[in-house]
Amino acid sequence: MLSPHASLLALRDGWNAITTGLQNLIARIRDPYRPELHYMRGPGPKWHAKHAVRAAPAG
Repeated sequence: MLSPHASLLALRDGWNAITTGLQNLIARIRDPYRPELHYMRGPGPKWHAKHAVRAAPAG
């Protein structure tokens, strides 16, 4: 049988694990970082200049 002191330590460790998990969950939910805002939406002007499709000459 566990002593009262040992059972309190086990209870405290369990409570710490629960509160740490909740804090991590809240931090993830409130995280303002949105990586999709930092990536390019498409090719830039240098890519278009390099890969430009040249029209066939008229006539």
